[in-house]
Amino acid sequence: MIADVQVVIADDNYLLREGLQRLIELDPDMRVLAACQDMADLLQTVDRLEPDVVVTDIRMPPDHTDEGVRAALAIRHKHPHIGVVVLSQYASPTYAITLLGDSTDGIGYLLKDRITDAAQLKAALTAVTSGGSVVDSDVVQALIGARSGSGRSPLSELTDRELEVLAAMAEGRSNGGIAAQIHAADRTVEKYISSIFSKLGLAHQTNVNRRVLAVLTYLAETDPDRSGAAQAS
Repeated sequence: MIADVQVVIADDNYLLREGLQRLIELDPDMRVLAACQDMADLLQTVDRLEPDVVVTDIRMPPDHTDEGVRAALAIRHKHPHIGVVVLSQYASPTYAITLLGDSTDGIGYLLKDRITDAAQLKAALTAVTSGGSVVDSDVVQALIGARSGSGRSPLSELTDRELEVLAAMAEGRSNGGIAAQIHAADRTVEKYISSIFSKLGLAHQTNVNRRVLAVLTYLAETDPDRSGAAQAS
């Protein structure tokens, strides 16, 4: 358990900002250092205070578009030790892929209606603070929905060895790490991964996004009882 997690929050809505702060501070192990109203204020505050984790709305001034996503990417680039949880009203696969496109480490994407659950919010903050990632299950389903419309599991076409490789990918292992784990050559692992991408319908995605989407598919299918989000570390 991480003690005294220091949090900076950002939302241009005063009531939501206050409610989020009170919800977080119900837990004695968490402390809100600052509450920001826009992207510029958030980035300056993070530079100054260097919290453990940031919780930000996806749309803020000045344009109310994707400021939260852009802030998350900027924070993770400049302060890779700081986790970021982005809150959205909608399950947007585009935002999720943008957030997770470079790395799944320390990133969360939750729907706003999840954050009324203090325990689940704490779990998400703790996960990203530890370098893991949390993606709302509705977003995961939106990401893989086109490939699972038949009702069959997207994983049903994978061989046992391919499932083993995909599970290792979900644990955050590199190709070399997977090769060592399954006692295979690096080129063999590359062939397994290429086959996995093909069978999951990811052959035409970019390389980074294919890996992220494959892992999210695995998590969604192998842990269906999760009520809120799929996690990868």
